[in-house]
Amino acid sequence: MNNKEKILNLLGIAQRAGKIVSGEELVLQDVRSQKMKIVFVATDASDNTKKKLTDKCSYYEVPCILEFSQGELSHAIGKHRMICGVTDAGFAKKLKELIQS
Repeated sequence: MNNKEKILNLLGIAQRAGKIVSGEELVLQDVRSQKMKIVFVATDASDNTKKKLTDKCSYYEVPCILEFSQGELSHAIGKHRMICGVTDAGFAKKLKELIQS
């Protein structure tokens, strides 16, 4: 199993554990209130959406990952979404390790 699959599997586990927030407005709200630990934006999201989230994430120093398509993210969390974020520090730490390796 490669790292991409491990990351998507971990997102699914985080979703079942209730540690995933999905949808643009909810994710932005949690980034602003500094509850969000890592954000995933689909590569096929609109340029405006990607810019809005990457700018907000860089301002609040939240990692923003643009590596997965909407289909991959949606399949991983079981919901049709372009944007999702992890609010749990433990899941976020492991996801960052997998992304960097």
